[in-house]
Amino acid sequence: MAQALATPVLPSLSLISNPISLSPKNSIFFPLSTSLPKIGGLSIKCARVGGVEIPNNKRVEYSLQYIHGIGRTAARQILNDLSFENKITKDFSEEELTILRDEVSKYKIEGDLRRFNGLAIRRLKEIQCYRGVRHIQGLPCRGQRTKNNCRTLKGKRVAIPGKKKK
Repeated sequence: MAQALATPVLPSLSLISNPISLSPKNSIFFPLSTSLPKIGGLSIKCARVGGVEIPNNKRVEYSLQYIHGIGRTAARQILNDLSFENKITKDFSEEELTILRDEVSKYKIEGDLRRFNGLAIRRLKEIQCYRGVRHIQGLPCRGQRTKNNCRTLKGKRVAIPGKKKK
């Protein structure tokens, strides 16, 4: 069975793997394109800024917000500092992207920011302050009420047997 499946494939493999045969009947030509391949009208080339691939088909102000630690205000500030216009990311030249990467690297973003926040929370837990205790217990620590809401932190409701509603 396996041999029967492999036999029709062998002649086509020999045509691809054997470039010596120059007869037009047996040779296959694959054109090499110098332009970037496109899928669904979007270019595959992605701009990588701050260790994150930002989307090509959006304006830079919104593309920068895909980086953890850069919000709307910081993205606008970066564009103002560099005096760039807010054009679509794929229209940026390599020089402009390099300048943008250098400016973004001045901010505390991605892993560094996550590490910084994690260490701050760990410190609060170690010194057993009110906020640290609330983090340990998995409850809100910014003064929200917990009688009715905060289901995200508390988890699913647990039914207490024997307790009836009035």
